[in-house]
Amino acid sequence: MSYSIKEMFYTLQGEGTHAGRPAVFCRFAGCNLWTGREADRAQAVCQFCDTEFVGTDGLGGGKFATAAQLAERIATFWPSGSESADDRRFVVLTGGEPLLQVDAELIDALHAQGFMIAVETNGTIAAPAGLDWICVSPKAGSTLVQKSGHELKVVVPQSGFSTADLKAMEALDFEQRRVQAMDSAQPMARRSAMEWAVQWCLDNPRWMLSVQTHKTLGIR
Repeated sequence: MSYSIKEMFYTLQGEGTHAGRPAVFCRFAGCNLWTGREADRAQAVCQFCDTEFVGTDGLGGGKFATAAQLAERIATFWPSGSESADDRRFVVLTGGEPLLQVDAELIDALHAQGFMIAVETNGTIAAPAGLDWICVSPKAGSTLVQKSGHELKVVVPQSGFSTADLKAMEALDFEQRRVQAMDSAQPMARRSAMEWAVQWCLDNPRWMLSVQTHKTLGIR
């Protein structure tokens, strides 16, 4: 299959378990929970996305005819002669919804380039075998298909997810469970969401807090 990529860039992972780790981000175009058009946001399943994933016109973006071509392009973003802390390159496949496009051929091609592969998904599509790190961020109103992985990351407070829903997620097969405060352009709303997330972790110690450090640092 061919692959449509919005953008690629080298940065530090900003959130979750691998926060602070150098990574190549590969953002796939398209999502199954929102078209990406503001005119459609109010009717979308996910109404709070803050990511531009429409088209292939971003930095490093484009259409790639084969998995090998895409993997080779991703590899060009890794510093020459450098390795990550565990002697493996690290790539984060994100979106939009990357699992609309990620397949066994791409996983094999990225492993051949020496990458540890992480994926950030909304969990509505089953993950193919071979991914090294699966982070699922479920959205209220969608059907959760991928119920296992390494990291469960729930944006809170999220309309449609009750505290009972969050507690029920503890039964899912994830190594780690995190809540992440809903971002907002309004300082009071942002502060309120963070207070909610912090209190949830204090009251429910099976959960940890995920902080979007890249926004604090002003990096991508």
